[in-house]
Formats: sequence, C-alpha cells, structure tokens
Amino acid sequence: MNSTAALHAVADDPIDRARAMVAVADLLTALGYDATDEHLIDTPRRVVDALIDMTASEPFVMTTFANEEGYDEPVAVRGIRFTSLCEHHLLPFRGEVDVAYVPGSRLVGLSKLARVVERHARRLQVQERMTVQIADELEDALAPRGVAVVVRAEHLCMSIRGVRTPDAETRTTAFRGVFQSDPELRGALRPDGPGRMS
Repeated sequence: MNSTAALHAVADDPIDRARAMVAVADLLTALGYDATDEHLIDTPRRVVDALIDMTASEPFVMTTFANEEGYDEPVAVRGIRFTSLCEHHLLPFRGEVDVAYVPGSRLVGLSKLARVVERHARRLQVQERMTVQIADELEDALAPRGVAVVVRAEHLCMSIRGVRTPDAETRTTAFRGVFQSDPELRGALRPDGPGRMS
C-alpha cells in the first residue's frame, strides 16, 4: 500500500475510493444538494482526494547516530507547522509544535523531528493524543534523557462553528525525563524563555 492509501482508521486497510465517493455524493444529497449538478458532479472525487492527502504521510526511517561527543544539552526545533483533521468534526486544526530532547547515547537528524510531527498530524486526530504520540515515538526511538513536546493550535471546529471563537489557541504539552523535573528546561520552550533552547 502506498503512502496515499493510509487513512489510519484501521492499519493496513486499503481505501475504497469508489465507495467513499458514493458516500460523499450521498451526503451532499442528504444535505439537500443536487449531486448531479455540473458544479458538484466532481466534488465527491475532490473531497475524497483531499481527505486522503490530509491523512497520509510519507514513510520514513528514524535515522539516528551515535552521540560520540557525549552532547548532553537540549536539542530543540521550534515552530514546526502542521495541519491535522479533528476526528470529531473532520475539520482542520493547525498550528505549531516545539520539540526538544536531551540526548542519551543517540542523536537524530533534525529533519526527522519534523517528520515525526507530520506522521502523527496527518491522520484523523485529537491534539492531546497527537502530543503524547510524538513524545512516545521520540522516547522509544532515542532513549533520551528527556523529551518535551509543546503543541499550539487553532481548531476550526471551535473558530468557524459552534462557539465561534476565532484565534483561540489550544496548548498541550508532554514532558518526559529531565524536562519533568527541571523547570528551567521547561521554561526554555517558551518564546520568552531563557536562551538554552532559543
């Protein structure tokens, strides 16, 4: 199965594009629209293609390297932008992730930190789970002395419907190892924090 065929609802289940397109057409009809109208006739295909694109990430290998120099200070990548789909409303939530780790015996290529964020964002998701999944994957792959993940996002299910609070930001965190016990390290992830991770 290629990377565009993974909605992540059930691992290894192939996507039935034809059935999904019929379902979108049925939804349009149920909402009172004429799915055979020339302006809507191709909408089911576009919707299905968009959902597949938004919920599939490129596979990658978590390349790690021996920490031969014994580097023991935080490594941080801030402002990793992401877009995910809320599994409750199928509306996007989007924002930024700050990821940091204090190495143990292994280092990781910096681009892989962004890849880990993308892997967990590009699926039907909730922000709290995504935050924990990113931290868990880095902890499992690197066995670091600590991991920190801070996610800030705007949820369109809040900003364009329901309570309609545009620009409201949801913040979630996962701190492991030395980040749990060291307030200075946690504070360094704030934009106005000390310079150890700036």
